[in-house]
Amino acid sequence: MFLLNILVSSLLVQPIAEEDTIRSERLDEVVITSTSARQRLQNVQTGAEVLQLEDLTSAPQLFGEADIMRSIQLLPGVKAESDASSSFQVRGGTSAQNQVLFDMAPVYNVGHLGGLFSAFNDDALASATLYKGLLPAQYGGASSAVLDISGRTGDKSRWHGGASIGILSAKGSIEGPLVKDKMSFLLTARRTYMDMFLKASKDFKDNTLYFFDVNVKLDWTMGRRDQLFLTFFTSHDKTAVKKMTDIRWNNMTANLKWLHHFNGDSYAQTTAFYSNYLTDNGVDFLKFNLWYKGHIRQMSLRQDFSISPSSSSLLLKAGLQTSLYNVKSAEWQVLNKYNNEQRRAWENTVWVNGTYRFGDHLEASAGLRLNAFSPLGGSLYYDIEENGDIGWYYNYGKNEIVKTHLTLEPRLSVNYKLSARHSIKLGYARTSQNLHALRNQSTSTPFDRYTMSSNIVEPEIADQWSGGFYVMTSEQDYDLSLEAYYRKIQNVLDYRDGKSFSSEIEIERLTLAGDGKSYGVEWCLRKNTGRLTGWLAYTLSWSRTRIDGINGGRWYDANNDRRHDINIVGTFRLNKRWTFNAAWVFNSGQAFTAPSGKYQIIDNWTYYYAERNGYRAPDYHRLDVSAIWTSGQRKETGEKRKVEKEWVFGIYNIYNRYNPYLINFEDSEDGARTSAKQYSLFGIVPSVAFNIRF
Repeated sequence: MFLLNILVSSLLVQPIAEEDTIRSERLDEVVITSTSARQRLQNVQTGAEVLQLEDLTSAPQLFGEADIMRSIQLLPGVKAESDASSSFQVRGGTSAQNQVLFDMAPVYNVGHLGGLFSAFNDDALASATLYKGLLPAQYGGASSAVLDISGRTGDKSRWHGGASIGILSAKGSIEGPLVKDKMSFLLTARRTYMDMFLKASKDFKDNTLYFFDVNVKLDWTMGRRDQLFLTFFTSHDKTAVKKMTDIRWNNMTANLKWLHHFNGDSYAQTTAFYSNYLTDNGVDFLKFNLWYKGHIRQMSLRQDFSISPSSSSLLLKAGLQTSLYNVKSAEWQVLNKYNNEQRRAWENTVWVNGTYRFGDHLEASAGLRLNAFSPLGGSLYYDIEENGDIGWYYNYGKNEIVKTHLTLEPRLSVNYKLSARHSIKLGYARTSQNLHALRNQSTSTPFDRYTMSSNIVEPEIADQWSGGFYVMTSEQDYDLSLEAYYRKIQNVLDYRDGKSFSSEIEIERLTLAGDGKSYGVEWCLRKNTGRLTGWLAYTLSWSRTRIDGINGGRWYDANNDRRHDINIVGTFRLNKRWTFNAAWVFNSGQAFTAPSGKYQIIDNWTYYYAERNGYRAPDYHRLDVSAIWTSGQRKETGEKRKVEKEWVFGIYNIYNRYNPYLINFEDSEDGARTSAKQYSLFGIVPSVAFNIRF
């Protein structure tokens, strides 16, 4: 990587003027921090949402926490997995088909306490971009969407910080120069104190419920052309009910990045990162005893080049990445039986992406990505018979390549500006994913099982076509977007009939592969200026799956299929001190599988299922509101810094609707009658938080 940097440097670097200084902004991609109507209209990338974090984190939040993940769920084409979940689904894909990057390192579990809180502390965030399936060539590893989050760097000129306390958690941050104007430091930390409340209760003192997360970032300006960044993130969760459950999971990422600037806007960036997701769970309930562990570990080295000749309309990005994976699908002990499945893989990727402006009206972005994924020996591989039994075992030597999956992924986006206020965008992208998740339900949990592409399992390959029309008013007060998409996916996995999470240790015995498709229309009207701002978004969509051996080989609705989604978000700034926020969310009922009948064999009743996901849950809707009081604005740079205090009052689900979280089927005492019972997670939830910045 170092030699590549030197080579490109020798081709591009020319003597620089004395007044040329190093850039302070992040340059590994063009990140727009103010998403104006004009920028949305002019952005060449179809289906991209460049996120203005200030607006997103001001939306009303559960428990008074500013949560970027939950705010993303208010965008068109994006859906929450379930009530109060941090995970999101995009254009018919599941959250397991997304990739969430934090300073380029993947984070595999984005929630605390099962998704009630986001894993990301908003004090540590700078900017983010959501790509809804149509990815530039520098992104991969996801068959649905990529959320690229950039961490904030510390202040190089002066020390300052902040603190916040809410009804369930507290957080703090400190930042400042280690070497003035050269090296900065940022530390943020957050912890819930729900466990302290439990210890004060006689009935619940032996139970545990808490999480914490820590972010650290160093930014060192080494010279006029070079910067070095070090990022560290860790989070930990534990939920334990006395003598019944003990559930724990951890996220950890570390990132070292060297950024070298050439003339103009050209640069080279070398990144080494490590990501580790670990889950450790135990259940002892109703004579069922299970201890389960799993992990995903990724170690990668990545090289990016961005070349932007000063006199040209061309922006060229190219790069390569090599990664080692270690995935433990499951290690468990059920009663007295111990089993373990763990595999390793090597992945190599190269890409090139060019963006060119053809005059004043037409701009295009085209790219190509080549991915080579190779499962490695050192653990057992096998063939699976049609009935799910193992037909043959293969024992490859350690680090021996079992098979190499090659995927060529073309990408194209075109933006044609009809006028200064109207544009049409078209796009196509092929993406692939070699890390697969299996879930017993439609939401993410620490009991999800993961596997990689192998000698049996093929990569998920998604093809998406999208087109849109965009218009704004002359003063950019309002803008309207209308996008339509069609997405098809190959080799999507689902459970065989009658199989579940712990039926077999060999995960390939649990699954069958088939095809999926999703299509829909997204409509969004935004108001951008004035005391009242916000947006109205509507999505009409379908998501379907067909797998031989499931549902009689017929197409069936995916469990994340929802026909209608409506989001209305508003912010009213009364004056310099008071801001009011409101968000109304409506989702039509989600598909789920219910028994069509049952029959009795001797003294046992057995359910009969005629159709996969053939029933619909009740519609979901709620209204959240919040009010924010701020003591005053902080002084500008160069003046004495003023302490800013802030109170945040919120009500989640203000009209106290009990929305469906789980629908269970329960038998009468004699077993002859069955009734469906809905369980809800939350009714109305008031909250208050106090923030201070100094």
